[in-house]
Amino acid sequence: MNIIEMKNVLKAYKSGDNTLYALRDVNLEIEEGKFVVILGPSGAGKSTLLNILGGLDQSTEGKTIVDNKDISTLNNNELAEYRANKVGFIFQFYNLIPTLTVYENVALVNQISPNHLDAKEILNEVGLGKHLNHFPSQLSGGEQQRVSIARAVAKNPKIILCDEPTGALDSETGVLVLNLLLKMAKEHGKTIIIVTHNQNIAKMADVVIKVRSGKIRSIEKQENPLSAEEVEW
Repeated sequence: MNIIEMKNVLKAYKSGDNTLYALRDVNLEIEEGKFVVILGPSGAGKSTLLNILGGLDQSTEGKTIVDNKDISTLNNNELAEYRANKVGFIFQFYNLIPTLTVYENVALVNQISPNHLDAKEILNEVGLGKHLNHFPSQLSGGEQQRVSIARAVAKNPKIILCDEPTGALDSETGVLVLNLLLKMAKEHGKTIIIVTHNQNIAKMADVVIKVRSGKIRSIEKQENPLSAEEVEW
C-alpha cells in the first residue's frame, strides 16, 4: 500500500524576471513501512522534496498525497496539524533545546501529538535510559542524534523524514543511528525517508531514488539491501 504519492509536482521560485525550478515534474510512489533513500548532489532538489513531504513547504503545481490526503491543498493550520500527527523530523544538527533534559526534550511531543508514545520507553529503546536527566551539552554527538530520533519516534508518526541524519557523525556512530532507523521501519512499520549525498547509505535502502537538477532520474528497488554493518564506510 502506498503511503505517499506525488503527481506532477513542480516547485518554482520567482527571482525578478527569472524562474528557478527546485523540482520539475516529480512523480513518485512510496510504500508504507519502507526504508527509502533519496540520493543526489547539493542543489539537486532533495531537501525541497523532503520539505514538501513534511508540510514545511508547498508545491507550485501538482499533488502530494500522504496517507490518502492531498496535503498540497491544506491551509497553514491544517499543515501544522499534519506535521504534528503524521511526520517526525530528524536533521543533521539535532535541534535539541539546551535548557531541557533528555527526557524533557522527548516528552515535549506529548503536547502536540495525541497518539504519542511513552518518552521513557523510547529513550530506553535507543539506549539512553541512563541519561534521562542529562542535558544535551553533556552528551556526545551520537547520543544527541539518538535523542532527536527518540523525539521523532515518540510522536508516533507514520513517516519519519531525515535530512542528512549522519552527516555530523563519525562512521561508528553513524552505523548505530542508521540501525535505529532501520529498526523503526522493519519492527515498527514506520516509513523512513533519508535525504543524503552519501551513496553508502543507499546500499541499506529498500528503495533508492536518485535526484538531479530537480528531477527524479531513477527509482530502484533493492531486493537484498545491506545492513549498516555490511556497508563499507
